[in-house]
Amino acid sequence: MATPTADSHDLIRVRGARENNLKDVDIELPKRRLTVFTGVSGSGKSSLVFGTIAAESQRLINETYSTFVQGFMPNLARPDYDSLEGITPAIVVDQERMGANARSTVGTVTDANAMLRVLFSRLGSPYIGPPTAFSFNVPTRKASGVMQTEKAGGKVEKNVVRQAIYLGGMCAECEGRGTVSDLDLTAIIDESRSLVEGAILVPGYTADGWMVAAFKAVVPSDVPVAKLTDAQREDLLYAEPRKVKVDKINMTYEGLIPKIRKSMFSKDVDSLQPHIKAFVERAAVFAACPACGGTRLNESARSSTIGGRHIGEICAMQITDAAEWIRGIVEPGVAPLVDNLLHLFDSFVEIGLGYLSLDRPSGSLSGGEAQRTKMIRHLGSALTDVTYVFDEPTVGLHPHDIQRMNRLLGDLRDKGNTVLVVEHKPETIAIADHVVDLGPGAGTAGGAVCFEGTVEGLRGSGTLTGTHLDHRARLKEEVRERTGVLEIRGANAHNLQDVDVDVPLGVLCVVTGVAGSGKSSLLHGSLPASADVVVVDQGAIKGSRRSNPATYTGLLEPIRKAFAKANGVKPALFSSNSEGACPGCNGNGMVYTELSFMETVATVCEDCGGKRFQAEVLELRYGGLNIAEVLDLPVTEAHAFFADGDARTPAAAAILARMEDVGLGYVKLGQPLNTLSGGERQRIKLAMHLSEKGGTYLLDEPTSGLHLADVDNLLGLLDRLVDAGKSVIVIEHHQAVMAHADWIIDLGPGAGHDGGTVVFEGTPAELVAARSTLTGQHLADYVAG
Repeated sequence: MATPTADSHDLIRVRGARENNLKDVDIELPKRRLTVFTGVSGSGKSSLVFGTIAAESQRLINETYSTFVQGFMPNLARPDYDSLEGITPAIVVDQERMGANARSTVGTVTDANAMLRVLFSRLGSPYIGPPTAFSFNVPTRKASGVMQTEKAGGKVEKNVVRQAIYLGGMCAECEGRGTVSDLDLTAIIDESRSLVEGAILVPGYTADGWMVAAFKAVVPSDVPVAKLTDAQREDLLYAEPRKVKVDKINMTYEGLIPKIRKSMFSKDVDSLQPHIKAFVERAAVFAACPACGGTRLNESARSSTIGGRHIGEICAMQITDAAEWIRGIVEPGVAPLVDNLLHLFDSFVEIGLGYLSLDRPSGSLSGGEAQRTKMIRHLGSALTDVTYVFDEPTVGLHPHDIQRMNRLLGDLRDKGNTVLVVEHKPETIAIADHVVDLGPGAGTAGGAVCFEGTVEGLRGSGTLTGTHLDHRARLKEEVRERTGVLEIRGANAHNLQDVDVDVPLGVLCVVTGVAGSGKSSLLHGSLPASADVVVVDQGAIKGSRRSNPATYTGLLEPIRKAFAKANGVKPALFSSNSEGACPGCNGNGMVYTELSFMETVATVCEDCGGKRFQAEVLELRYGGLNIAEVLDLPVTEAHAFFADGDARTPAAAAILARMEDVGLGYVKLGQPLNTLSGGERQRIKLAMHLSEKGGTYLLDEPTSGLHLADVDNLLGLLDRLVDAGKSVIVIEHHQAVMAHADWIIDLGPGAGHDGGTVVFEGTPAELVAARSTLTGQHLADYVAG
């Protein structure tokens, strides 16, 4: 029997892909196989996988909706390619942090809470009401008045209700947040100053600004706050909202404390801008709500139990324990619900997140944890023949956990799906059915396919990835001697079990352990406040098409000043976000045309030709180049330009030297941040922190997004920091960094309440010789290989 024609469509064909730095890439990817994309950071992996294949799949699906529905959806531009054939619906599982909403928890984003609420409404004793009675997002409401009910034939039945109660589970004291905050007035008001002298210390409330104008209209602005009358002080700090006139304009006036409570303190702290977050953490003293004990639930919701436990206690349990509790429920009437909950909890455990609890705020999850939480909803999905796209799914995973992740990727493929993975870890590259290696370099030096084929073929291909695939860092023959210690005593944050440990100074110290063992809790939550520590965490850089490496790092400031001084004009002329911006495109370089229900069209600005500046500004030169030409320079060329000669600018050269140090020499100064890869953004942040005056650097997984070849450059940078007299502490899973360390602190032995203790302290050589921990076993296998 002849093979049906439908079965012959077994390839995804991409022709002429030119998104970002891709150079007319032609490629064929096998369907229902696991394809891994490799290459240095910035080589074009994300541009091909996310920016072309996944983006076009999403755009084509969106076009199937009605014009009305499309009006409520984002307008996706067509990626730059010649043809795409054989693509299937794409599901993108990326590392974007989950929405940092104060009410969003692991339980709410995975629907575990919704199922638990139904379970308690059926089996809870005493019975208190429907599922909403157990929801911390629904307040209990009382209503009185006329209730109207529509009947057949257009008739309306009216009933008078008195004190009708609509049950919710929200704690009234903390409004379902679980925490309450007292405010430190000394961090908000300087009572020795008057309003015109800057008495209000809240970010954005400048003495001559609009935010303070209303306060000046209500209380004396030239009298120190300490000398105001009781009534005036009450008006300034706690007044109820009312209308006042400010410069003949009607405004709503409200006391400072309720005003900033609404605008800053009622939001999840992780969602705030860095300077506002710093202020909130300085001014607020957060504590568990005394009324609900941090459970977010009112007394009614806590009174109903199953087996002696209320829903708040189940949500506070580690998921592995919650799964055991669920297994103890034998009730035929809720059997399907129990089965669904068990499947969900077992998925958490299988994916290596069994140490989480359902009440954990979703905004506090790391990028890797957030990505794995999103994976859970796909593991039991009935969908097949779709394309799953993963962005470095092994981020934040110990080598022990990577084996689990590899099994899950294989399971998704074996269900009949196409799995595309952007990855750097050799353990995941090794399980690929098909490998695509992009490069050979990054930025303009990348964007081409260097190799396509099997893993064995990659090993012998001679590409940068191929030559480094079996590269192994060696253990040091000699390690540095410590110059002192940071003492941590009785650390018990989260799952830590009264840990006492000395973190050595003057050396490269690596803290490791399986995901959830307590590494971040130990270092981010337990280091002495007196320690002089510069922290470089995994927080994402927000990047728009207007921001670029020059603006983000502060590099543009000395460059603008140098241009202004050389030409005798204002520095603002040399900013595309200020006076020098091209009026035709407002400094964007592109004109974005909204076409109602059609996709937005981006065209190069005809006035400036994409250079973003007015023609008059481009005539002004410094060192022979205009500002647009300078912003088009790669970091390496810009460093040479500003380091010597007519254009010598030491302040700019210093920033550029740090960017070169972290391996970003190929990135152009004016490249929009939203076109940079995750690894590139993290290294930009690291370059900024290198200028901070601190004796100790704490780096949280600095190898995230780094190619195997770039890890050696990072180790060189860490060595230079230590040799310059700094202490470097690294939270890391990468065996090359462990092998290169002077001292290792290994936490475990497991995750959650099975971790939280120090299972090893010593040199890497001692860890390998002992092989007494999971880390020791994997490191021994690594250096032996």
